[in-house]
Amino acid sequence: MSVESKPAADASIGELMSQLSAQTSRLVRDEMRLAQKELQQSVKHAGVGAGLFSAAGVLSLLGLMTVIAAGVAALALVLPVWAAAVIVAVLLFVAAGIAALLGRKQAAEIAPPPQQ
Repeated sequence: MSVESKPAADASIGELMSQLSAQTSRLVRDEMRLAQKELQQSVKHAGVGAGLFSAAGVLSLLGLMTVIAAGVAALALVLPVWAAAVIVAVLLFVAAGIAALLGRKQAAEIAPPPQQ
């Protein structure tokens, strides 16, 4: 899309307005394309970041499970294996209960959404 450029002194007002309209349209389209490309790059980086955070979460969970298994194994040195497993399970349930109670308390403090 090429717009003929005449010297400003020779161009009529109509031609100048036509050029202004064409150049403004092109500028807006170019800006939209640029914004779209920047947004695509941002979304790509966000997706990769979310994937890496997910992998970190899974690996952390596996590490926690290994530590729990080590705790059961350590207790099994002085107790039967079933007793060590029950003790560790009870401790985990107590910790989960405390976290749930604290979470419920925090959720109760949320202000209700405005009606209007």
